[in-house]
Amino acid sequence: MADEEETELSEKQKKEIAKWFLLNSPPGEIQYVAKDVKAILNEEQLYREAASEAFPLYNKSHLISLELPCRSGDVIITSFGEINENEFLDPRTAQVAIVDHIKQVCTEVRPATDEELPSPYIEEFRCALDAEILKYIGEAYPKGVCSVYCGYGKDVEGPGADFVLVVVISATRHSPQNFCNGSWLSVWNIEFKDDIQILEFSGKLQVGAHYFEEGNVQLDAKHECKDSTVFQSPEDSALTIANIIRHHETEYLASLEASYSNLPDTTFKDLRRKLPVTRTLFPWHNTLQFSLTRDITKELGIGK
Repeated sequence: MADEEETELSEKQKKEIAKWFLLNSPPGEIQYVAKDVKAILNEEQLYREAASEAFPLYNKSHLISLELPCRSGDVIITSFGEINENEFLDPRTAQVAIVDHIKQVCTEVRPATDEELPSPYIEEFRCALDAEILKYIGEAYPKGVCSVYCGYGKDVEGPGADFVLVVVISATRHSPQNFCNGSWLSVWNIEFKDDIQILEFSGKLQVGAHYFEEGNVQLDAKHECKDSTVFQSPEDSALTIANIIRHHETEYLASLEASYSNLPDTTFKDLRRKLPVTRTLFPWHNTLQFSLTRDITKELGIGK
């Protein structure tokens, strides 16, 4: 009986598979994955289509940071600062970075327009919070970057209206020569409710790690938390917000460390059967009691 012919994948299917591999690349490894995907596809146009769709999504979901020209700072690739597909606002320097998503570089910058920046009232809160988060990042994430965006209400001119600030933190550690890469990503939405003089927090934390020395082990841990505090002046609000973020992130990191330090005594033991199906431990010290061992020993003349 003749073998059934294998069905050839369509161009669309090939592109979707290529995009899946690119989008699921571990932290800091998409360029390595892209190189292999390009070789497997062996179709330049198809690869370009897949890459042009996958890279922007990957860069934004992983909150990658790109160095601005002339070493004037870093811009985080995030939807909170997205002007259009290739332009991203850096609120700290009031510049817009023009990026090449596939090469993952910032090619040039331009000054942000007044329409792209928050009002002076909002900027006072944003700038004060940015300064406090920078201090926290310097203490907690030596290689981390952060930015504070206005997520809603950037045109508010004074007290009497609600607005939202978003704190984005991205810390990565890439060491492919040592077969490991990792990232810490956190996004904090702070809603300033003027009518009830309350700040409401919602935070999303994500930790990713990939170890691939003689194996392939990945970690993808996510955590969400909420909190609230009173509405204060820009400087006092900034200090309080930074302390609350510090508290929650430190607490989550401690819980991760505790759970993984207990893996050998808990999870790993539960992954294997305590006893074989015979309910008897295998007697490695006396294997000759089994006929298979005796037969092999006899046939091969072992022990003679």
